[in-house]
Amino acid sequence: MEDPLPEQMRAAAGALLAALDGPARARLAHPFGDDARRRLEYRPRPRAGICLADLDRAGRKATHRLLATALSPHAYAQAMAIMALEEVLDRAEGWRRGRHSDDYWVAVFGDPAHEDRWSWRVEGHHLSVSMTVVDDQVAAAPIFLGANPAAVRYAGRTISRPLAAEEDLARALLEAMGVPARAAAIVDDRAPDDIISATRPTAPGRIDPLGVPASRLGPTARALLGQLVALYLDRLPPELAAHEAHRLDGGDLHFAWAGPTRPGQRHYYRIQGDDLLIEYDDTTADGNHAHTVLRRPSADFGADLLAAHHAEAHPRTG
Repeated sequence: MEDPLPEQMRAAAGALLAALDGPARARLAHPFGDDARRRLEYRPRPRAGICLADLDRAGRKATHRLLATALSPHAYAQAMAIMALEEVLDRAEGWRRGRHSDDYWVAVFGDPAHEDRWSWRVEGHHLSVSMTVVDDQVAAAPIFLGANPAAVRYAGRTISRPLAAEEDLARALLEAMGVPARAAAIVDDRAPDDIISATRPTAPGRIDPLGVPASRLGPTARALLGQLVALYLDRLPPELAAHEAHRLDGGDLHFAWAGPTRPGQRHYYRIQGDDLLIEYDDTTADGNHAHTVLRRPSADFGADLLAAHHAEAHPRTG
């Protein structure tokens, strides 16, 4: 029988730490209270941790095994495709910026072997996966996946498109809506420049306008909205995805779209629910540079688990 998810992460993080020598381990490991823990940075910027390029084969493999504990098989495949796209983008830019597929960083905050609060993150351009473990419970957010180019095509055929389902399901949802519902869903004729939650350590609890509520959708559109939410939740391992789906069951969902509805142009959508924010944005005029994120505004970086842990460990007295 497979170990529970917290133990899988603990073992994988321990194996990574054991694979590194002293100087490399010092770059990887940080105190749990380090401010860098609560950070989402999907741009090519300096970040905490150690770069895959500076690890040997065993260290890189241990990093990938840790990342795989946080993602379902299809989401792990998306992550690998996104990392590989750095080489494609570097070629398209004439090799000027020196992008490379090993420019991804791993950091561990706290001691997974001895502490009841610890976290880890694998992050780089267009990829950020943060996991927090508190009292053997896992908080999985934020999860950011982006792609540039979003699609590579040849002779009308798609060669690479890691976030295809995230775009296609949303377009199918718009198509399935009746005219009144679509008018409520399209909140702006121009898309924002990026996802609205951006790199903030805390996502907005509510973004207005909310768009169209699921209750105003017909059966087909409502089912497609459910499939779109499930697509993002299913980035997580099955037990976490099921927990999140159960938490959202019966709650209100809203869908909002901004920008043109014709493919090949800048566009954006978001889904909001009970402590849920999903955003998708295509950030360029040719519609070929995508950002997506799954966040829980009150629970990102384990905020809810940490609050419960603090309340139990340090109860207020009258």
